[in-house]
Amino acid sequence: MSVSNRSTQRSAPRASLRIAVLADSDTRWKWGALTARRLAPGHRLTGHLLRGRATPTARQLGEVGVQADRLTEVTCAEFLADIEREQYDVVVLALVGGAVQAVLHGVRALWPDPAARPVIVTGYVGVVYEKLADGLLLRHGADLVLANSRHDAERFRAVYEGVGADAGSVTETVLPFLDGAAYEPAGSRATTVVFAVQPSVPESRADRAYLLERAAGHARLHPDREVLVKLRSRPGEHTTHLEEQPYQRLAGKVPGGLPANCRLAYGNMGEVLDGTDLLVTVSSTAALESLHRGIPTAVLTDLGIREALGNHHFLGSGCLASWDQLDAGLLPQGDPEWLAAQGVAPLGAGADAGASGASGASAGADAADADVFAAARARLAALLELPGLPPVAPYYTLTTAPRYLPGILARHHLAADGTPLPGAARDGADRSRLRRRLRSHLRDAARGLYRHGVQRVAPLIRRMGEL
Repeated sequence: MSVSNRSTQRSAPRASLRIAVLADSDTRWKWGALTARRLAPGHRLTGHLLRGRATPTARQLGEVGVQADRLTEVTCAEFLADIEREQYDVVVLALVGGAVQAVLHGVRALWPDPAARPVIVTGYVGVVYEKLADGLLLRHGADLVLANSRHDAERFRAVYEGVGADAGSVTETVLPFLDGAAYEPAGSRATTVVFAVQPSVPESRADRAYLLERAAGHARLHPDREVLVKLRSRPGEHTTHLEEQPYQRLAGKVPGGLPANCRLAYGNMGEVLDGTDLLVTVSSTAALESLHRGIPTAVLTDLGIREALGNHHFLGSGCLASWDQLDAGLLPQGDPEWLAAQGVAPLGAGADAGASGASGASAGADAADADVFAAARARLAALLELPGLPPVAPYYTLTTAPRYLPGILARHHLAADGTPLPGAARDGADRSRLRRRLRSHLRDAARGLYRHGVQRVAPLIRRMGEL
């Protein structure tokens, strides 16, 4: 890819910003698109889905409920070609760390000198409980690295400063999907209990079967309650993480079957929370959404409080509880100080016009939340007003990580200097309609085989190995 000839001087500020979001899963698309709308309410949004194992299906995108003016599936090289051609003002990278690093080096190759390049924004889709240093250093080089709370912002800066990297990009915000209506309890007891499952936590079949059986047992013990097992995806679909043991398949093996008042449920999480009286999870970000609304929220301790589960993040939250305690009637309430440190505050009367976008979700967000995004918007506006931006400067280079970096870039078909490898970038306009359709069918078939291998073959091989 040749160096862009885009002018080094930024033109006068546009009345309408052009924003591109690149995401690699359904949840990251939700985070990226809503973040873009919080940062630049009312501006044009173009969506891109990074081609890979977790590329969301149309059903998953519909469930997320966040629309874009245009949405296309691309490779990393194709995305770089698009941002060079389209001259976006802002690019939001809602990706795993390695993909963010690849795009950053691709952008550096496009604009190796000060230029009117797009402002690069990235961050995390939820709770950061693992691979803190690895994930953060792979995101270093973006103009804004968004932290979802004061707690996260302090940790992020400490990591960057600990390696001698510039920490000025770290910007405190909150999760963009903390919205919806405040909880109004109908009485002193829960009537609708939602167990929000996760695709990879816990991992083992036995642990997942145990949690499902406890949910069913809670429903039997409380026939006046409705227990919903909120699923993330259908069998064969992937989300941010791999799901080798879908709850849909485990449900058929629950002893005695699921009682009439316990059922599997799909749908937009915001809409599900509208009717929830008690949210139960192992460590899902849904807990933060629930706490933001003021809904009683339980983070399960049945499997222990362990880093591998992510529930250690909720130490001090007041929400740690077991199914036994919930069976006995406990309705955990979040600790105000912990919530404030995590960027989770009870809904108030304020509203943030930029919060809209998710289907069924309220456009309102509390005033403190709006102020946090106002600071991020001000930072973005200041960058957009500059006549030119310096080249992106990731911490990882061929000097600091000569063994690590080339492999990351190669996985996204980029050379060590960030330029696409031969044949990596293809212009879709030059393909025949038949060829494009054939390639699409081949990709779908390959994904189907991959998902079948993950959810059917891999678990079988592991069980055989244990014999």
